[in-house]
Amino acid sequence: MDVVSVVLVTWNSAPYLRRCLDGIARQTHSTVELIAVDNASHDDSASIVERAGFRVIRNETNRGFSAAVNQAIAIARGSFVLLVNPDCFLEPEYISRVLTAFVDERVGSATGKLMRAKGFDIEPTNEIDSMGIRMTRTGRHFDIQVPTAREIFGVSGAAAMFRRSFLRDVAIDGEIFDEDFFAYREDADLAWRGQLFGWLSLCVPDAIGYHVRRVTPEARGQLSAEINMHTVKNRVLLRWKNEGAYLALRNAPFELARDLVVFIAALTIERSSLSAFTWLWKNRGRVLAKRREIQSRRRVSDRALARWFR
Repeated sequence: MDVVSVVLVTWNSAPYLRRCLDGIARQTHSTVELIAVDNASHDDSASIVERAGFRVIRNETNRGFSAAVNQAIAIARGSFVLLVNPDCFLEPEYISRVLTAFVDERVGSATGKLMRAKGFDIEPTNEIDSMGIRMTRTGRHFDIQVPTAREIFGVSGAAAMFRRSFLRDVAIDGEIFDEDFFAYREDADLAWRGQLFGWLSLCVPDAIGYHVRRVTPEARGQLSAEINMHTVKNRVLLRWKNEGAYLALRNAPFELARDLVVFIAALTIERSSLSAFTWLWKNRGRVLAKRREIQSRRRVSDRALARWFR
């Protein structure tokens, strides 16, 4: 059986961990490696996952989700890597069923069907949370509730499985997940890069998990200023790196209209997010260097990718 490296990133996640770890422990695919990275939690998250049999990397500061995942992947031994958020619970067959997507060697990532959950006990609801990522012509990405086909643009990082050769192939300057994203939208960035490099992504609907989604557009007013700043920064970062000239021109009326709304909101009602634009200006050289590498290595044209941007 293929070894699957299960990666868990914790940051003050203790209330969710009992239920999350129970789901991981009950997986019918038994050949797993357990790795956790704790981003300087103030609670006992690190100790809880350590007692559950995880190899734990304890960071002295919060390095962000992207950097933490990269740390785990660097030491992982599995042929496949499964990211699991602490606020997720997986049904026992989740890993074994998602693995069926990888019969085709062109498949680099896959996900099951995540149902929306609530509370620290990750109680199921009847609402679909995510069956993958879809893109829009405004430059935004959303979670798919009902995919029209098994093939999808990419996978949500909440319970995503990746082929190791895919992760090696899409790395840029040694980073698989771009650490400039820190957190949020890093899964869409990896999905877009995977599409540019010619990899497929699939949804396996009979692999079921449950996810407590806390960051939504409706909840933006209740989120921290730091989270909102990263979502604004990462929206621009996503396009700067991955969007070619054809898609930029094709999507320009929609993207620029949305950009104007975001910028006006930052000037008026969410001034804490103005620092996103400062960050982008200061770090433009590094971002553009990543863009040059991505675009020089791409194997798929923007015209071929246009079908995903609706």
